Amino acid sequence: MYIVHSIFDVPEGKEDEVIDIYRNRSGLVDKAPGFLQFQLLQNERNKGELTVQIYWESKEDYMNWVTGEDYKRIHELEKKYPDQELASVVPKVRKYKVVAE
Repeated sequence: MYIVHSIFDVPEGKEDEVIDIYRNRSGLVDKAPGFLQFQLLQNERNKGELTVQIYWESKEDYMNWVTGEDYKRIHELEKKYPDQELASVVPKVRKYKVVAE
């Protein structure tokens, strides 16, 4: 299994807006081969720190997703988001190979 975390800090007061965006996401990733699970996490102490966590069957499945057309389409839409303060947020991406369960 392969897990990808995208950790980002949302400007104060924008947390609920971002959470709603993810609650109403397109779901395109859910249809990708090897996709297992999506979660949006919110830090209990720092409400503005959100983490997108996606589980994949393998690193190869993840790499196929990020080089595919649906991934590009989703991320192009993010660049055109009307709230430029949110559009400029850059996540810290962490990738993990599961080595024990």
